[in-house]
Amino acid sequence: MQRQLANMKQSLFDQGYLDEQFIQLEELQDDTNPNFVEEVVTLYYRDSVRLIQNIEHALDKNPLDFAKLDSHMHQFKGSSSSIGARKVKIECTQFREYCRAGNGEGCKRTFQQVKKEYATLKKKLEAYFQFARQAGPVEKACRPK
Repeated sequence: MQRQLANMKQSLFDQGYLDEQFIQLEELQDDTNPNFVEEVVTLYYRDSVRLIQNIEHALDKNPLDFAKLDSHMHQFKGSSSSIGARKVKIECTQFREYCRAGNGEGCKRTFQQVKKEYATLKKKLEAYFQFARQAGPVEKACRPK
């Protein structure tokens, strides 16, 4: 089971969903807090609901307030970076570039992609953590190949 779990995690890196920050979180996990990474990711998803709603509300305004949109997305990108959500972070960067260019359609289109990558990663991480609970404790976090 541990090998399957390692392969599952490796595929998240190979497919570009996660980056080095996820490994750094795992390195902080120990016997005193064996579910640290899962707890951090759970908090990320709980807290990011508000950020996503703020962006949705700001996108509904006419005219668009690009400074406010950029600020909201900056917060969301920072949160996403903290758990190693690579694809989400990339889309956030694109969104912010559209904000700086004053491109409302680009923002709206990219925000749909942000939400898609966010939802996909959530589903993949939920499956990963569920499998990790079944597999039991891991010896030590290891960097992907």
